[in-house]
Amino acid sequence: MPTAASTTLTVESIQAYFPLTFPTPTPTSHLDLVSTRDLHREEDLLRNPNSFRTWWTAIQNTKEAAATLQKTEALLDLPSADVAALLGPLASPNARKSLQRLTYLYEAALVQFPASFKLWKSYLQTRMSYVLGKLILRKRAGGKKKFPEMGQALEDEQDDLEKWEENPTPRPLEAAKLLLSLARKAAKNEYTSPEGKSPYQLLCEWLEVAEQYAEEVGFDVDETIISNAAIAKAEEEELSAPQPSAEPAAVNGTLIRFAGPAVAVDSDGKILSPYEEDEDPTSTRKLNIERIIKKDGLEIYKDQAGRLWTGLATYWIKRGEFDHAKSTFEEGIASVLTIKDFTQIFDAYAEFSESLISAMMESLANPDEDEEEDEVKETEAELDEKMKEFEELMDRRPFLVNDVLIRRNPNDVQEWEKRVALWGEDDEKVVETYTQSLSTVNPRRATANFHRLYVNFAKFYEEGGTTGEAEPDLDNARKILEKATKVNFKNVDDLAEVWCEWADMEVRHENYDEAIRVMQRASATPKNVKINYHDHSLSVQTRLFKSLKLWSFYVDLEESLGTVESAKAVYDKILELRIANAQVIVNYAAFLEENQYFEESFKVYERGVELFTFPVSFEIWNIYLAKFIKRYGGEKVERTRDLFEQALEKCPPKSCKPIFLMYATFEEEHGLAKRAMAVYDRATQVVGDQDKFQLFTIYIAKAAANYGLPSTRPIYERALEILPDRQTAEMCLRFANMERKLGEIDRARAIYAHASQFCDPRVNPNFWAEWNSFEIETGSEDTFREMLRIKRSVQAQFNTEASYLAAQMASKQGAGEVEEEEEEPADPMAAAEKQAGGAKGPAFVAAKENPNVPLREEQAQPAAGNEDEIHISEDEDL
Repeated sequence: MPTAASTTLTVESIQAYFPLTFPTPTPTSHLDLVSTRDLHREEDLLRNPNSFRTWWTAIQNTKEAAATLQKTEALLDLPSADVAALLGPLASPNARKSLQRLTYLYEAALVQFPASFKLWKSYLQTRMSYVLGKLILRKRAGGKKKFPEMGQALEDEQDDLEKWEENPTPRPLEAAKLLLSLARKAAKNEYTSPEGKSPYQLLCEWLEVAEQYAEEVGFDVDETIISNAAIAKAEEEELSAPQPSAEPAAVNGTLIRFAGPAVAVDSDGKILSPYEEDEDPTSTRKLNIERIIKKDGLEIYKDQAGRLWTGLATYWIKRGEFDHAKSTFEEGIASVLTIKDFTQIFDAYAEFSESLISAMMESLANPDEDEEEDEVKETEAELDEKMKEFEELMDRRPFLVNDVLIRRNPNDVQEWEKRVALWGEDDEKVVETYTQSLSTVNPRRATANFHRLYVNFAKFYEEGGTTGEAEPDLDNARKILEKATKVNFKNVDDLAEVWCEWADMEVRHENYDEAIRVMQRASATPKNVKINYHDHSLSVQTRLFKSLKLWSFYVDLEESLGTVESAKAVYDKILELRIANAQVIVNYAAFLEENQYFEESFKVYERGVELFTFPVSFEIWNIYLAKFIKRYGGEKVERTRDLFEQALEKCPPKSCKPIFLMYATFEEEHGLAKRAMAVYDRATQVVGDQDKFQLFTIYIAKAAANYGLPSTRPIYERALEILPDRQTAEMCLRFANMERKLGEIDRARAIYAHASQFCDPRVNPNFWAEWNSFEIETGSEDTFREMLRIKRSVQAQFNTEASYLAAQMASKQGAGEVEEEEEEPADPMAAAEKQAGGAKGPAFVAAKENPNVPLREEQAQPAAGNEDEIHISEDEDL
C-alpha cells in the first residue's frame, strides 16, 4: 500500500500532463476518448453531421456525465497546497480527460457550424471553466447578511473611487478603430459577426462610441476641415495624374507577359489590404468622423440616412460645435430622399434647437454673480436670434417636405403644383417655381397632367398674378403657351388641351379672330394623313391633327363664332380624317337640323351608319329613324320602309327589338295594319330569346285590337312552340283565359293540361292554383280527378335531385313572405283536393299507427262547408 510520501506530486511531475488540448485531441491520437458506451453517439453524429441538435445533445450529455463523475470521485490527496491551487479544476484525471473529450466534440461541431454564435459561446465558457487558477470554496450564506452594509459602503465611496491597475481606463479610440475595421470588413463580406449583426449594425456601434466619446475619438472642426481639404487634394491629383498608356499584348506575333505592380501578401499568398491608419488600434491619430460617415455610411446605407446624419450632428453637439451641428442638420435635410429620414432629422433638429433655447433661458433666469451686464445683453440677443431661427424652421417645414418629395421624383407634377400653392401670394416665388418646374420635369417621364403646369402658368399671367391686382399680361401668357405647343408630351390629348386652352383664353378676352386662327394652326393637316394616331414613336405634334378632342373644340368654336359653312367644313374634315365617333355624327346632324338643312342632316346620318357597325350604329339608327318620321310622317312611306329594312338588315337579334317596334308603330300610324302585323310576326322570329315573350305579348294585344280575339289563336300556338318552358307556362295561362272568354272550356282545359308538363307544383304553385280555380268554376268531379292525377304525375316527374334542389331554393325565396293562416275550404272541390292529397299531412304512416283512428275522427267531425261535399280518396281507382 503506497504511503503519502510516495504519492506526493510536484510541479515537475505534472508537467507531463500538459498541453491537454493542443493539438486538438481526436480518437486517433487519444484512444481512450471514445469508449464502447459512446459508439451509439458517434454513429448518430456520422449519420447526421448537419444536425445541430444532434451535436448539441452529445455535448450536453458529455458535460453532465463529467459533472456526475467528478461529484462521485473521491478528493485527491494533494499535500502540496501550491500544486493543488495551481491545478484547480484539472487536479482530477477524470476532469482532464473530460476537458479533452469536450474539446474534441466542440472542435468537430465547429467544423460543421463555424458561424454558430451559441456554439462558440458555450465552447468559450467551457474552456474558461477549466482554466488553471486558485480554487475558490464558496460559502452558502456568507454574504447575504453583509449586503446592506456593502451597499452603504459603496454609496459612501462613490465619489472617491480608486482605480486599480488590473482594471485599466476605457480606450474608446482603440474600440472605435476596431469596430470601424469590423464594419468595413463586414461590408466587403470579409467578416461575419458571431452575433449575426449586419454591417450596418456594426457601423452603428462604432457611431455610438463616437457619439459617447466625441472628444477622445474624433477630430474637431478645424482638424476636420484640414483633413477634408487634404483628402480632396489627393483625390484631385489622382484624377489629374496621367494614365499609363496601354501597351500592346504582342509584338511581332510573340506573346509578352507583363508583370503588374508589386503587392503585399501574407504567408498564404493572399493579397493584403492596403494599410489604413483609421483601422490601426496602435495608431494614436484620431478619426475624421464626418468623412467616415459620409464615405462608409451614407454612400453605402442610403436607406439609413436619417440615423447617420443625426449621429453626425450629435457628435458635433457633444463636442460643443453647435454651429457645425446646425449646418450638419441643414445638409442632411437638403439631401435625404424619404419622408422617414426627413422626419428623423427634422425632429432631432427641432429638439436640439429647443434644448439650446431652454438652456439659454435657464442661464438668463439664474445668472452668475460675476456675470457682467454686457454678457447678459449678448445672451438675450443670441436667445432672440435662436428663437427667430426656430420659428423660421417650423415655418419652413412644409417647404422642406415638398423639397424631399421633389428630390425623390423631380418629374412629379402634383408636387410642383403643391410647391406653387405653398408660396401663396408671393408672385416672384410663384414665377420662379413655375420656371424651375418647367425646366426640370422631363415630359416623357412626368406624372399625369404635365401640360397643366404650362396652362396654369399662362393663367397666372392672364389673371394678373395670384391676387389679380396686376394688369393681365397676355403677351407672356401667349409666349408660355407657344412654348408648350413645342413640348413632346406623353399623350396627344395633352397637347390638344394646350391649344384649346389657348383659344379659350383668347375667347375670354374677346379676341375671337385670334381664337379661330389658333385653332386653325393647331388643326393644320399634313400631306400624309395616313399616320397612325397610336404610334408613340412619332411626336405628339405629328399626330395632333388626328386628335378628336382638338377637332371637337374647334367645331364648337366654329358653331359659336363662325358661319354655318365654316362649321360644316370642319365637320366634313373630321369625317374625311375618319376620326369621328357617334357623338360627332349626332352633333353634326343636329347642327344642320337647327339651321333647316334637313336633307343634309339625313345624309350625315347615312354617312354615320356607313362608318360604324353595330352596336354603335344602332344608336345612330334610332335617332335617324325618329328624326325622319318626325320630319316626313306619312309623306314618304316607301322611303321610310326602305330605311327600316336597311337598319334591320345587319342588326343583331339582341338589338333589333326597338327598331321593330318603331317600324310597327310607323305602319300602324301611317301604313296598313296588315303590314304592322307582318312586322310583329317577323319580329317574333328574329329577336333574341329574352325579348320574344314581350314581343308576343304586344303582337297578341295588337292582333286582338285589330282583328278580335279569335285571330290570336295561331299567334298563341306559335308562341307555345317557340318560347322556353317557363315562359310557355305563362303564355298558356293567358291562352287559356282567352279561350274561357270565348267560351271554349274544353280548349282551355287542354291548354292547362299541355302547360302542366312545364310546371313543378313545388316551384309554380300559382299555375296549379289557377287550374284548380278553373276546375272548381267550370269542371266536374271527373275533370277535377284528372287534374289531380296530372298533378301527381308531374310531381313524380320532377321528383329528381335537381328538381328537388330547385324546389328547395324556390321555397327558401318564398319563405320571407308573410304566411296566411289556412282556413277550412268552403267549397266541395277544395275539400276534395285537400282530402285527396293537397293536405299537408305526412306522406308515410308508420305501421305501429292505426290508420282507422284518424278516419273515424274525421267521420265524427261535422262538415264545415257544403252538406253535399264530395269525399274523394287517393286510394280510389281512377
